[in-house]
Amino acid sequence: MESSAPPGRSRPTIIDVARAAGVSKSLVSLALSNKSGVSQASRAKILKAADQIGYTSNPWARSLVRGRTRLIGVVATDIASAYNADVVVGIEDEAAQEDYEVLVTHGRRDPDHLARGVQRMLQLGVDGLIVVSSRVPQAVLDDAARRRPVVVVGRPTGASEFVDVIHNDDELGGALAIEHLHTQGHRRIGFIATSTQAAVRARGAAYEQTMQRLGLDYRWQLPTDFPKDPRFAQRVFDLVAETPSKDAPTALFVATDGTAIRLLGEALDRGLRVPQDMALVGYNNSTVASTMRPGLTSVDQPRNDMGSLAMRYLLQRIAGRTEYRVEIMTPQLVQRNSSTA
Repeated sequence: MESSAPPGRSRPTIIDVARAAGVSKSLVSLALSNKSGVSQASRAKILKAADQIGYTSNPWARSLVRGRTRLIGVVATDIASAYNADVVVGIEDEAAQEDYEVLVTHGRRDPDHLARGVQRMLQLGVDGLIVVSSRVPQAVLDDAARRRPVVVVGRPTGASEFVDVIHNDDELGGALAIEHLHTQGHRRIGFIATSTQAAVRARGAAYEQTMQRLGLDYRWQLPTDFPKDPRFAQRVFDLVAETPSKDAPTALFVATDGTAIRLLGEALDRGLRVPQDMALVGYNNSTVASTMRPGLTSVDQPRNDMGSLAMRYLLQRIAGRTEYRVEIMTPQLVQRNSSTA
């Protein structure tokens, strides 16, 4: 029999179930909540009646009455990002083990849109909030933390002691990338920033410090707004071609995989050999880094683990923990053919 109410009719209630089954509303409530005090025969009759009239329970409404929804809100920078998606999967897996549901929205890399996402989640009554972004304004994070437990996965420019933070060791990751290229024989190594966010700035600082530590005077960097150009990859290799061969970079450390992949494609389109003519190292170790050919060497962040830990930290906050925590995750370099022949 059709299990949903006919179009245009209101949603069936337990009163309707009681009428259809010929029992009291209190007995229906016990049966649908799977509580004792209901005979097997009565329970079966009630469940059959509920199915026939298309009754479905509303656990969210019941949870609101109890003061807990068992819903976790996740606000991510951009759900199209492989990094964000992997962190969210880690959150969802951990939440499922603790019988929580996860609501996800993303901010399209816009701080105002992200701020609205935070407000919407709070209005929905989530028990806690995980922000997978460094772009949410500090005032928005602080205000949210006064209303619900909040954990940030990323490197926010600032947040109160009521907001836990989990981020990657970008300084170590940048050093691993430069050291790897150095061991491959490269001395003219360039760095390409992809934004002005704290994580990218940390990778740039690691480039500077590691080059200096290795005794390399060479520096090759681009303006921070360069990647916004739709012809970005072409412009990079135009600059490489315009630079005298003795001064041109033989390897590039790129702050994100997405940009590194664009550059790798442009290099191949121009007939360059990768890595013989130009070696490339990205950051994030996204899925496409391993599936494309040549495979992209990349610094791996433990994204699923970061999401899982964020969920555990949030549950601790929900349970009453008040002390501030920051967790810095250790990256690893995954070598592929974009940097090793």
